[in-house]
Amino acid sequence: MNETIRVAFGLIGGLALFLFGMNMMSDSLQKVAGEKMKKVLAMLTRNPLLGVISGALVTAVLQSSSATTVMAIGFVSAGLISLPQAISVVFGANIGTTMTAQIIAFNISDYIYPIIFVGFIIQFVAKSEKLKYIGQAVLAFGLLFLGIDTMGNVMKPLADSPFFVNLIAQVSDVPVLGVLVGMCMTLVVQSSSATIAVLQNFASQPGPDGVSSILGLAGAIPVLLGDNIGTTITAILASIGQSRDAKRTALAHCLFNVSGTCLFIWFIKPYARLIQYISPHGNEVAVISRQIANAHTCFNLTMTLIWLPLLWLMVKMVMRILPEKDYERKPITTLDDNLLHQPVSALHLVFEEIISCSDRVNDMLVSLRGIRLKTLKDTLQVVHSEAQEIAVQGDAISEYLAKMFSKGVLTETQASDTTGLMLVVNDIDRISGLCGQISDNLAAANQGKSGYSKEAIKEISKLFDVLSGLYEAVHRSIVMGNVTAMQKSMEDKEELVRLDDKIRAAHMKRVGKGLCDANLTISLNDLLHDVERIGNTCLDLMEMASQEINFSKFLIDKKKNAGGPPAVSGSRPTLQA
Repeated sequence: MNETIRVAFGLIGGLALFLFGMNMMSDSLQKVAGEKMKKVLAMLTRNPLLGVISGALVTAVLQSSSATTVMAIGFVSAGLISLPQAISVVFGANIGTTMTAQIIAFNISDYIYPIIFVGFIIQFVAKSEKLKYIGQAVLAFGLLFLGIDTMGNVMKPLADSPFFVNLIAQVSDVPVLGVLVGMCMTLVVQSSSATIAVLQNFASQPGPDGVSSILGLAGAIPVLLGDNIGTTITAILASIGQSRDAKRTALAHCLFNVSGTCLFIWFIKPYARLIQYISPHGNEVAVISRQIANAHTCFNLTMTLIWLPLLWLMVKMVMRILPEKDYERKPITTLDDNLLHQPVSALHLVFEEIISCSDRVNDMLVSLRGIRLKTLKDTLQVVHSEAQEIAVQGDAISEYLAKMFSKGVLTETQASDTTGLMLVVNDIDRISGLCGQISDNLAAANQGKSGYSKEAIKEISKLFDVLSGLYEAVHRSIVMGNVTAMQKSMEDKEELVRLDDKIRAAHMKRVGKGLCDANLTISLNDLLHDVERIGNTCLDLMEMASQEINFSKFLIDKKKNAGGPPAVSGSRPTLQA
């Protein structure tokens, strides 16, 4: 086989192994971490410094700054965190991603196959789901290094090529070319970790003298800076179609890395000498991989220390570049497809959307509770419109949950949670649809001259008063994981049955006296039947909350949200620490 083709195949094959191992390890670690991820994210609401720490820790677990940045974009788009909080997370993500380069700098070539074997055995033999994922993570870790080793082996002939050595010399002498090379590599591969791994491997190849690195640290740093710029494209792509603040978060990520490159490119050689001084000493070929990792870490730490006190300035800059629009159409939901591979975060967003739906249904029942003959038409129009919008929102949530199943990334527990949430969404959607039917029923019955009497409307209003109280208890159980109102719910349901009999009897009495149109009997029966169905569905939801679904597990702050009044209708809960 032609030497050039052999090198090319070896590079793309090694890179494929690296990326496969990286993604597999990220998914496995994410499943092992599970709910602990939310505890880390809970730090976001405190202050920017803790936001940086949180971003760094999450990225260290996910092994991907892009994944953390996409998560931050999804949360800021949903209104769960503010723009400054999201930007501080992005700063931390840039620090956390340097852990990958630090790990790669360890020379464990002799232990790659034992690591792969141990990971396979654990994954193959383990009965526990969590232990299986630990085995997968170990196996992926070995595959990651196998990819690096493969790339390193095929790169060795390049050091003997005069053409290639001259080409590298030109890149080393012109830092801007190095930045462009690094940026283009990351834009193609869509992973700064992968391109930095290639850079570390390549720089570890000896030059013509057999001692010095073919690239040298001063030549590697510009490529490293370009890698940092290239990785921002993932965040920019993730922000397309998202809210204005999501786009600003992606822009802040870009400005962070571009500003750092513009600053550091003037001090390449002094910076290289500093990194060599603080890094292990010895044969350049043997230590340059660690030096590149240290250069990567120091770059991101320095830029974070510069920008963190100037967070207000970063916010001001991105808001100036991307100002508010006079009118920006809001999406149906804030669910982000980019988070489908991060089930913990995705399920949290789903839960927030369910709270939003439940809020709106609560508002609908409050509106029906206050119906009066004079304002009946306007109230029914509002309820009808809300029912249609909730139906669209509910369909979007159900579709998103179905996508989560199709991705095959859910653990058994997460799959069970997803199924439970889908049942909850269906029940809330059913209640909303029944409220819409009731509003249409009342509107149709009061179109002509003969409609419900003032007394009938009062009785129906009282019926909705009890129904609203019943749903409020359900709403509290969903929003706060509070299921202490089960007994009260049963009493409200019994009261609905009593009112049902009372309203039917009162209606027939008015019909007998000629105070109500007999033609309204069918309409009234339909209305009462719909109310009964809403009551039954409310009890189903309450039963799920008390026996099947632990809503409190989806809350960031379980302690703070364990009791108290329900969330203010129409407001959206935020991540709490």
